[in-house]
Amino acid sequence: MVETEHTPNPDTLKFLPGKKVSEIGPIEFLKNDKKIQKVPLANKILSIEGTAMVFFGEDFITVKKEKNLDWKDLKYGIISEINDYYSKGHDSVIKKNLNVEDTKSEKEQSSDTVNKIIEILDAKIRPAVARDGGDITFKSFKEGVVTVELKGSCSGCPSSIMTLKQGVQNLLCHYIPEVKKVEAVS
Repeated sequence: MVETEHTPNPDTLKFLPGKKVSEIGPIEFLKNDKKIQKVPLANKILSIEGTAMVFFGEDFITVKKEKNLDWKDLKYGIISEINDYYSKGHDSVIKKNLNVEDTKSEKEQSSDTVNKIIEILDAKIRPAVARDGGDITFKSFKEGVVTVELKGSCSGCPSSIMTLKQGVQNLLCHYIPEVKKVEAVS
């Protein structure tokens, strides 16, 4: 039985299948990604008219809809695809051996400051963002500016700028004096 939760972003809905979803960590797929061919459930959900993005967390799926549609027109079709997928005996959507991301890891950029930034993002910020159906990943640190990428329900969320400035920026500046500002890539 798939449950749903609202997120701070009115255009995204969080689906909770009660099963493992991603074994490799959070991953996002957009409607015209070539990599969706490797993930049948992503392909099925994104083939539903009106869906724009699907995001797989450890134990949840976040779907973004087009602004002009109502969730009551999409929700049950998405739940049906999720139930169908798991009813065929699948134990997760994204397996450990699936290679769909770019090969360059965020952790390859190495310095003490970058390592501290990633550690704080992973320990203090990402769990809170995941509860809202999204993710935040480190992209770069240059001249006091941390660049992050918002995914899932956080991407395009009306409250994401406030979360970024009042939450993420304040926390990183508090723990790491070298950090002066946090920006999101679009």
